[in-house]
Amino acid sequence: MSPLAGALRAAAVPGFARALAVFSLSLALSARAARCVVPRRAPLSNSSANCWSRLHPVNMFNSYNVKVYHSKALTSPYPGSHVERCQVPEDKVGWLIEWKDYNPVEFTAISVLAGPSWADPQIHNKGFSPKFNERDGEVERRSLNGLYMVENGRPRNPVGRTGLTGRGLLGRWGPNHAADPVVTRWKRDRSGNKIAHPVTGKNILQFVAIKRRDCEEWAIPGGMVDPGEKISATLKREFEEEALNSLQKSPEEKAELEKQLHKLFSQEHFVVYRGYVDDPRNTDNAWIETEAVNYHDETGETMDNLPLEAGDDAGVVKWVDISEKLELYASHSHFIKLVTEKHGAHWSEDLGPECCE
Repeated sequence: MSPLAGALRAAAVPGFARALAVFSLSLALSARAARCVVPRRAPLSNSSANCWSRLHPVNMFNSYNVKVYHSKALTSPYPGSHVERCQVPEDKVGWLIEWKDYNPVEFTAISVLAGPSWADPQIHNKGFSPKFNERDGEVERRSLNGLYMVENGRPRNPVGRTGLTGRGLLGRWGPNHAADPVVTRWKRDRSGNKIAHPVTGKNILQFVAIKRRDCEEWAIPGGMVDPGEKISATLKREFEEEALNSLQKSPEEKAELEKQLHKLFSQEHFVVYRGYVDDPRNTDNAWIETEAVNYHDETGETMDNLPLEAGDDAGVVKWVDISEKLELYASHSHFIKLVTEKHGAHWSEDLGPECCE
């Protein structure tokens, strides 16, 4: 019996039909109760985006079975432009929801259309035949979340509608692969003792953060994977370029940096996250995926000997105390939270109901 025939036979069973009806009704009531009260045609502000992040669970999971949400990928204006996205109601994000009147804005930045080495040509350019869902020469077009749909020659964002087609600021059609090195150490006093949070009693973790030049938001010092480059190489290169300003160092200085960092980046590390990123640059046809990896300097000796210096895309770089109060770029706060859980470090001052028992 085919799966379709089995489903049709199951639907004919009265008990199954009643259960399905009850389930559908509960979903409808939940969606109605959760609906965010914002004008449908008003551009999305940061506050409305935060509200929507709780309303956009999508039936797609990353490699760690964490449900993916759209929030920052729906905000307007699009980064670096005055382009306003077509507003997508919370009940229309998923592609399985029919929306005949969906009329997204088409936008690809001039910097991408200029044809730099890191960007694809336009989708219908003569001689351009990308192999989506495959390794396409040196370009990785496979998604960390599995297969994605291709419609009219264009890959379709696996999480749902964003109100914008084209590539925006992203170079590749489909997944644009990034790497985010989360370098951490324990916060210590002048005597070298770990500092615990006064409320939770948990030790405070610090990570190297950069302030991005483009949007002035704090972030993990990561970047895009070059064609043919291994993730491990990208992680180390991006940290050197953005947090240590290696591009401006002499060959001798760069060699010394490499030597000092080798110990940290060659030790056992923790893969924090692999998958889709809720990034404000995402569109219906291009999106960011990343591998976030934690490199922890347990004693602090390695990083103490490396003076932080902002470089490349970073305006400022510094050690930042980790807590739930951090507001970071894209999905970076989520990655940082996962790191604190791994190390049993302080995150939230809310101790939960257990403290009152």
